Amino acid sequence: MSEIDSMRLDKWLWCARFYKTRSLAVDEIGKGRVTVNKANAKASREVRVGDTIDLRQGNVPREVVVRGLSGMRGPAPVAQQLYEETPQSLALRAELAEQRRLAPEPSAALAALHTGRPTKRDRRDIDRLRKDPASSGWGDRWSASIDD
Repeated sequence: MSEIDSMRLDKWLWCARFYKTRSLAVDEIGKGRVTVNKANAKASREVRVGDTIDLRQGNVPREVVVRGLSGMRGPAPVAQQLYEETPQSLALRAELAEQRRLAPEPSAALAALHTGRPTKRDRRDIDRLRKDPASSGWGDRWSASIDD
């Protein structure tokens, strides 16, 4: 941390390691996902010590107070000294993490079962079901036809 009075918002977000590149920071700012002191901001907005920044990293909202400015991107422990997350933000993040733990995304369970392309065995099972639907229950759905 140096004796800088202010710096660009996109550069500060990059130096504080909220985003991997400055262009990703600019994209998030442009989408309105980053505000400074509860007001929409541009990437070129000057950030000063004491400013409050609201941002989203994926689905995780964060509210941080700027505690320092740095002219270069450094290691993570140094970057964490550039900001302080508010207690409300920490509580909200913990609550959202608990909700995700208790009610996981249903599609995640399906993705864990079948990842990637079907194996040779899977393909043979699918072919067997298509050739002989009566023996496997493939066509055992209820039908509303008159002939039944």
